[in-house]
Order: sequence, then structure tokens, then C-alpha cells
Amino acid sequence: MGDALIVFAKLPRAGQVKTRLCPPLSPHQAADFYAAMLDDVLEASADAARRYGLEARLEVTPESGVAELRARCPADFRVFPQRGRDLSERMTRALTAAAADGAERILLRGSDSPALPAHRIREALSALVDHDLVVCPDRDGGYALIGVRGSVPDLFSHPMSTPHVLRDTLERARRAGLHCHLLEQGFDIDRVEDLRWLAEARDAGHAGGCPRTLRYLDAHALWELAETP
Repeated sequence: MGDALIVFAKLPRAGQVKTRLCPPLSPHQAADFYAAMLDDVLEASADAARRYGLEARLEVTPESGVAELRARCPADFRVFPQRGRDLSERMTRALTAAAADGAERILLRGSDSPALPAHRIREALSALVDHDLVVCPDRDGGYALIGVRGSVPDLFSHPMSTPHVLRDTLERARRAGLHCHLLEQGFDIDRVEDLRWLAEARDAGHAGGCPRTLRYLDAHALWELAETP
């Protein structure tokens, strides 16, 4: 049995992605910025999949965006539409489908954590040898990466995209008797204030895996937004 890395992504359309960046960004700027992050995440994920022998899977919303994102992403990816009424159901179905296709260790990441280091993928896979669940927390109470061993159908049966989604997920895992492991904290970018984490990663030399994201911020002089209190 193999292992899989799933990327969750949206079609980068103005007014439909990264709306919490608006204002100060315009809807078109937010969509272009998200597109830069997405391209970085797809390339980094494809590289990690090749390095660690993973099947790369891209789950897309809306379904009408499958063809466009299939043409946009590296050839390594199998591309699927996200299925489900909400994020909880869509994540559950994506993990279940990967397990049904034979994946034993399954990692799922979003497309707004461009600075997630490649070695975090390796650490997550290693942790899943002896654990049922591995999570890379982010700084807003959620997680930038989650991994499971096998199918866990009830893991996300709670509200998602909340400030306490990590706590709720871990509590549900505890009730299910899952053996969990937390990785070093990461971050995603939902608000302009979150750019400060990316600025810190860049200054520390830890943002080499997201050149398009950095170039977009440079080209549009957006780094000053990282100083927003």
C-alpha cells in the first residue's frame, strides 16, 4: 500500500478566495496573491510527493474549476472535485477516497501555507508509523497540515474554520482513542496581519519554497501590511 498527499484548493477568482484580506487588498489582488501561494504549494507538494514516494492528489472547489487547475498544476497530480456540503464533509470524503484507493498514510494540506517546509512532510509521515493522527498546528487555532493512518470518518464532525478547530479535532480524536502527535507549529495566511509570519520566515531564510508568493508581495509593495497591528 502507498501513501498520499492531498492538497485542498480553490479556483483563484476575485471575490471567492482570501476575502478576509479585503480590504486593504482588492478582491483581484487577493485572488492574484492566492494564485501565487497556490502555485508555490503545488510545486512544493509535487516535489515532496516525488521525494517521499507519495501519490499527489489535488481536491478542487468549485467542481467547474477542475479542468483549469488540472492544466495549472504539475503533471504529478491526480485532480478531483471536492465533494460535500461543507469543509468537514469534503475533507472526510477526500481522506476516505484516498484510503479506498489504497493509501495507508494520508496527508492533507491547504493551499494558503506556502512556507510549510518540505521536511514537515517527512516528519508527518514518520510520525504516522507509530501514531494514528499527526497535526501541524498553525497560529490561529487551526492546522496547516493533518495526517491520518487509514480512514477516520468522524474526525471532522464539528464546525471547521473556527479559532478552536485544532482543539475540537484533537478532542474528537481523543474520544475515538486515536494516538496523536503534534508537529512544530506553522502558519497560514488568512489576514493581512498574518504576513508578519511570512516576513519572519523570509528573514530567517525559511521561505525559500514560496518564490512566487514573495515576488508578488515584492512587486506590489505589500510587505508593509505585515506591520499592521
